[in-house]
Amino acid sequence: MASRRRGARLLRLAAALLCAAPLGPACAADGAAGAPLALRWEQGPADAAVVVPKDGAPARFTLTATGPGRLPARGWSLYFNCEEGVQAGAASGGFTIEQVAGTFYRMYPGPGFNGLGPGQSVSVSFAMLGVAHNPLQAPIGPYYALDDAPASAVSIGQYTLAPIAATAQTRTPEQTYERNASITAMPPESLPPVLPTPRLYTRGGGTLHWASMPAITASPGLGAEVSVARAMLVPYLRAPGAPQPQHAASLRLQVARLAGERSPEGYELRVDPLHGVSVRGNTAAGVARGLESLRQLLPLSPTDDLALALPELRIEDAPRFAYRGLMLDVARNFQPKAAVLRVLDLMARYKLNVFHFHLTDDEGWRLDIPGLPELTGIGARRGHMGIAGAHLPPAYGSGPDVHGAMGSGYYTRADYIEILRHAAARHIEVIPEIEMPGHARAAVVAMAERARQRAAQGQANADEYLLYDRADQSVYSSAQHYRDNVMNPALPSTYAFIAHVIDEVSAMHRAAGVPLRTLHVGGDELPAGAWQRSPACAELMRREHLASRDELWDYFYGRVARLLRNRGVRTAGWEELGTRRERTANGERVEPNPAVASRGYTLYVWRNIEGADDLAYRLANAGFDTVLTPASRLYIDMSPYPSPDEGGQTWAAYVDLDTVFDYIPFDDNRVSPDNPMQKPGMQRLDATGRQHVLGIEAPLFGETLNEPARLGYMLLPRLLAAAERAWAPDPAWTSESDPERAARSHAAAWSVFVNKLGRDVLPRLDADFPDLRYRLPPPGLKRADGVVWVNEQIPGLTLRYTIDGSMPDAQSPEVHGPIVANGTVRVAAFDRRGRAGRAAQLDAARAEGPQVR
Repeated sequence: MASRRRGARLLRLAAALLCAAPLGPACAADGAAGAPLALRWEQGPADAAVVVPKDGAPARFTLTATGPGRLPARGWSLYFNCEEGVQAGAASGGFTIEQVAGTFYRMYPGPGFNGLGPGQSVSVSFAMLGVAHNPLQAPIGPYYALDDAPASAVSIGQYTLAPIAATAQTRTPEQTYERNASITAMPPESLPPVLPTPRLYTRGGGTLHWASMPAITASPGLGAEVSVARAMLVPYLRAPGAPQPQHAASLRLQVARLAGERSPEGYELRVDPLHGVSVRGNTAAGVARGLESLRQLLPLSPTDDLALALPELRIEDAPRFAYRGLMLDVARNFQPKAAVLRVLDLMARYKLNVFHFHLTDDEGWRLDIPGLPELTGIGARRGHMGIAGAHLPPAYGSGPDVHGAMGSGYYTRADYIEILRHAAARHIEVIPEIEMPGHARAAVVAMAERARQRAAQGQANADEYLLYDRADQSVYSSAQHYRDNVMNPALPSTYAFIAHVIDEVSAMHRAAGVPLRTLHVGGDELPAGAWQRSPACAELMRREHLASRDELWDYFYGRVARLLRNRGVRTAGWEELGTRRERTANGERVEPNPAVASRGYTLYVWRNIEGADDLAYRLANAGFDTVLTPASRLYIDMSPYPSPDEGGQTWAAYVDLDTVFDYIPFDDNRVSPDNPMQKPGMQRLDATGRQHVLGIEAPLFGETLNEPARLGYMLLPRLLAAAERAWAPDPAWTSESDPERAARSHAAAWSVFVNKLGRDVLPRLDADFPDLRYRLPPPGLKRADGVVWVNEQIPGLTLRYTIDGSMPDAQSPEVHGPIVANGTVRVAAFDRRGRAGRAAQLDAARAEGPQVR
């Protein structure tokens, strides 16, 4: 596929890159029987016959025949995904590796392979294009198929990964101990009453007692909030008996202007021993935020007598930023509707108000669009290749089965409307994202097959929504190694497609009673080389007097923005919408693009690496409305720290809980919390720029969400730190110029935050979301004076240990001080349900080297 040309693209898309028909019961039976081989992967050792590219790594598969007969020398292939990429071409052992599409590969035997008898093995050395730092970056989802029988495809159940070796960067338990050393255990009464930390709160000395459900009074238009309040209190209180007198302590919900507060989400919450609870908000959204604060004041569980005691309290609160977002990518790996609804519930709990819904990408189109059934019929399904026009190939280990839950799936029109209404009831805006012009392979392939089928039927409008130029000879490779994932900006059919999608998405929003206000149109990572040899683009550039690809880009998004503006929808996208690359003496530099500054784009700025640390500030200062989404701070798909045991991305940074907590939205170019000097040469926000920063967002891209439990693991607790930064004012340490005082202030603030998580927030999640598998961080360990000292990142979790080499479980002894042991010590954190996190380990013979297990 590396030599693929652009000519005759329709046939190539249909035949070479589209995939097989759905696997039926016969395939399921084959899957039960299993593949006739076992597979093992290891990173290294080097093989002199394999040339490893710069930044790559040697790797090896070991294939072992497991069937009763001989594994034949020909006629079969092994398929797999590898996000780091694999070098195509000859491998050792008589095998060849071929790139099928993106990070999907085929390995097949050639003349140098003579087959294997039962129990025999062969090693196949090859080169990876990058280093696998954790198992999710290794080859995943391998399966076996006969070349002439697509329905024979079956996952390789006996697939093992050799342990990935620790490196000098791997964090040890001792280093974790040192990082945790500044954390002080704190009693619950010393912590803020709710999270995110409110602007102002005052505790009183009294207690409000409710023996039964109180009367609830509310301003007009607060029916949804009344329902939330009642449902919140029902588990704690018996139903009311006789009518209560008017002076009884009640729950009052009121929309009323708060003095000195302009935010529509501003609220005041009062718990009064005599008069009950009142929640006043500038709008219904403010009342809803106040109710979520009230929820956090309730006991973890009801009392036996079904009565409720609430401490006297007054909270005056409002958000720092109007935009407080989470981006969830469901294109790479699909998340079912129920999971999305739960994410919205979690967002509401912690006062996040924008759900950026990444619905489309190269590997999937996840929203039903009436009139374009191919988008979901082809673009929402992944499975083994074979019959042209059926679906996309596997990605991120989704395997051969087209019915696989993570690779295949989409939201019907009714599903999407339900999601919109669920969000609106919680005062959360949904901003859908339709990727263009890059990251669009699912759409490009689906519309190519639509055109092919309609042309075969003799329809005159077969190319009505075609997205590529058949004569295009451009050669490129995207960030995910695709060579055919870009819409062509010179075709009228491209804009017809975009307009149709906008109209149908807008119609769904209207049906939900939630008008579409903003559409995120992607715009990131257009591959170098795209459009360069497209005759259609060349003709458009001549006709419109466009001098460069950059101007062609501006033309494309100018037309897209007009389509949206004519429908009353704002244009948002990744930072590339408003930037251009300029050559300097030190190489290329990304700069604000003055040619589009007046178009009103909202830019989501992710690039704060590779010398562009201040790009978001430069764009805001240039007048672009900006949402801060810095990759090295808020991308919660990143691995939390260097460890072969932590699955996650590593291309931008390691993003742990404290990485998010330490983020300073308006001054992130400081060197560190305990060294508040500014990084040299970086632009700071000016007064104009501050007015153009709308807020912050934590993106969760879906490459590593390849099983249901990983959504909660990657989301929490880091999302809680993002919510804190989005809502609460900067803590005191951010404005302290003296490094020693800043360090002390930072340690105190960090201790408050993690104590609040461990002693209150996470236990509530355990109670309310019992199947939510958030991440429990491994403890820190240090051997000194003949004992093992233990500490934790989140105080309040239960720590259990073993000294016999076994893994701690719910019956293992608790840690209540230093552990006296000379042998191997393992310690893990447990939640209230008895669920264990990863264990940390220290061996007696080597205090400095053991890894988290």
